[in-house]
Amino acid sequence: MGIRTNPLTNLGVLDLVPRLGGVSAEHALQQAVTLAQHAEEWGYLRYWTSEHHDMEELASASPEVLLAHIGARTSSIRLGSGAVLLPHYSALKVAESFRLLASLYPGRIELGLGRAPGGGPHATMALSGNYLQHVSQLPDKLEALTALLEDRYTYEEHEVQARPIPEHPLSVWMLGTNVKSAEFAARFGMGYVFGQFMSEADGTEAVRRYREGFVPSAHRTEPEVMVALSVLCAEDEEQARSWSRQMEERRRASTAGDSSQSNGDESASNADGESSDRHIAGTPEQVWKQMHQVSARLRTNQLLIVTAGPDYERRLESYKLLAEYQRRLNL
Repeated sequence: MGIRTNPLTNLGVLDLVPRLGGVSAEHALQQAVTLAQHAEEWGYLRYWTSEHHDMEELASASPEVLLAHIGARTSSIRLGSGAVLLPHYSALKVAESFRLLASLYPGRIELGLGRAPGGGPHATMALSGNYLQHVSQLPDKLEALTALLEDRYTYEEHEVQARPIPEHPLSVWMLGTNVKSAEFAARFGMGYVFGQFMSEADGTEAVRRYREGFVPSAHRTEPEVMVALSVLCAEDEEQARSWSRQMEERRRASTAGDSSQSNGDESASNADGESSDRHIAGTPEQVWKQMHQVSARLRTNQLLIVTAGPDYERRLESYKLLAEYQRRLNL
């Protein structure tokens, strides 16, 4: 199954809130609002933002706080986390935070979960202590979170509810780049987001395992897959490749000698700016063709688009060009 014909009903934005050009965190966060507002205007279905800790180039450490801010400045676009890193937190606190968001913005909130540390070793330990121990407890936390969101959780035989309880339930997703995350998503009846922009694998095996192992839950009866892709559109192919090279050079400079930040930048381009499954660069037509190939291979019509761009103006232009091209396809 490829992309459906309805214009942009299946495309979303994944924003890591980069500090492009070394701007202040305040400026980067305002640009996040601007991107969400434009994405809504251009017809994108969702805006998701990430969780990273002690990464100088990124300004989003708390998705739920930023989503609350953006929700007040938009009216219809879905808002989600890509992702809340559940090993660090109690299931009750996560359920309460996102149910509060879902009560503030009915029918718009999506809870994306991840199992990565989200930062270097010292930031990770400062956040929640022994991360490996917490990861080993993730199945129990997912079980607890699922029970809380289905209002059947008990603690020492006493019922505990995550309040407020919204009229419209959350849409819950697991993000990952490997089979383990896919199996968790399947086991707990969640949607699955394959992070193509962070993975050398093509996602085929992970998505297959997810679909074959999917167990229906109270809020999702069928498996549902999204793919997160790194994309850069420009009117001219060479411009797109040149800007991709700039992004890659910036990423390498910011992570030189610091392996903890190897995934801190949205760009996953090749050094020469060529397109790959991890990073797609080119004209809107070229980009769309490759996006369609990925969606057909993984049998999904839902894509999350990650775009850094050399600056905020070109980042917005890339999202706009993609929106305009899809709109033309559907006239």
